[in-house]
Amino acid sequence: MEGVTTCFHTKCVSLPARPIPLSRVSSLPRWRNRNLISSPQPLPHRTLCCSASSSGTLLEGGSPKEEDRQSKVSSKGDDSEDLKLWMDKKGLPPCKLMIRSINLYITLLLKGDVAFSVPNSLVVTLERVLGNETIAELLTTNKLSELACLALYLMYEKKQGKKSVWYPYIRELDRQRGRGQLDVESPLLWSEAELEYLTGSPTKAEVLERAEGIKREYSELDTVWFMAGSLFQQFSPVWCIYNLARRFALVPLGPRLLAYCSNCKAMLTAVDSAVELVVDRAYKAGDPIVAWCGPQPNAKLLLNYGFVDEDNPYDRIIVEAALSTDDPQYQDKRLVAQRKGKLSQQVFQVRVGKEREAVQDMLPYLRLGYMSDPAEMQSVISSQGPVCSMSPCMERAVLDQLADHFMRRLSRYPTTLKEDDALLADPSLNPRKRVATRLVRLEKKMLAACLVATVDFLNELPDTTISPCPALYAPSLK
Repeated sequence: MEGVTTCFHTKCVSLPARPIPLSRVSSLPRWRNRNLISSPQPLPHRTLCCSASSSGTLLEGGSPKEEDRQSKVSSKGDDSEDLKLWMDKKGLPPCKLMIRSINLYITLLLKGDVAFSVPNSLVVTLERVLGNETIAELLTTNKLSELACLALYLMYEKKQGKKSVWYPYIRELDRQRGRGQLDVESPLLWSEAELEYLTGSPTKAEVLERAEGIKREYSELDTVWFMAGSLFQQFSPVWCIYNLARRFALVPLGPRLLAYCSNCKAMLTAVDSAVELVVDRAYKAGDPIVAWCGPQPNAKLLLNYGFVDEDNPYDRIIVEAALSTDDPQYQDKRLVAQRKGKLSQQVFQVRVGKEREAVQDMLPYLRLGYMSDPAEMQSVISSQGPVCSMSPCMERAVLDQLADHFMRRLSRYPTTLKEDDALLADPSLNPRKRVATRLVRLEKKMLAACLVATVDFLNELPDTTISPCPALYAPSLK
């Protein structure tokens, strides 16, 4: 099993995806240069059917070609049984479903129609694992995470081969190879050389950190693998147990087969006895089904799903600021920050299109960190209002630090925005480098917009020639 990601309500998760044996788990111009930076026709209502195909070819309900294909597949026996036939046998409501790629396509649908409804008997949930006291103990003692327990269950089922009731589903997961809608796997499956495509992006460090976490959990799996047979023998007849309180569920028709769309509000939803997708728009034959997996930034979409959405309104980067613990007035500043809803180590969210507002939100916090006069500090402590603007030289120091921070982050990327555009214009660019280039390009655009906003504030100072005041205990930025 290469990997799987699923979305349930607003939680999107990525399972450990490497097929690792359980026994072996082991430069920018100065900041003053501003150059840096139709409605569908109503469709007649008809019986709902879905099909999946790389070319978008759809088969209408009752198509002779589809029936002939199914007949041939069925005649070949279990070796050729596809996911659709397996789901039919296990209780999938009637529909014409064919999976030949990593995308799901559908026939005519109206807004509000149910695209598909997967019965609970076909949904893999953590309850199937937690029914065993030994596995439950591993989870409650923090030896294994919920995802690792679920992964262990699927690993054991895969080891059973065709004897497993989940064999067709697991084979489909292998076929998908963890690929997203751009035919790219999560960076967790990239080589070290391919991870260099993400140089400069915080995503690279996050990938490495998560990979280390996966290795640690695989090592923990080694401690229980010898008893896996006894742990899971009760699951031969798989019964349907579903609990909305659980965060993780594997749905055969969920992501990877669904496409993601940032302006879509259709989500996989649990109903009484199934998980269903109600579409939020009309579809004509050949349209891929789109779903929403919550307000995720592009870095998470790449890590969890292997793609980047260039029109993602939820994209964001972060700036981490921290008050100096060496500052004699650190405790007073920490109390003032808490009163303003901030922490001594504060994460600022920079949302796409809202970069100027994000910079404005950072300034009072940075001004607080730059304060050095005890009398001024006492005035701020006794005041219920915001931290007032500082002297011109101190304001210049605050803005200079912020501008230098954005320039330093931009300088970590090995390419410029123009070079990124040239790369993306190359049709021969390999898919992994293309999706990585899209991500770093979008990050750089947000950083450049933050830099532009900071330069604007610098240019608004009464005297732009004034030198910044020195600060012994300036806040740190990263």
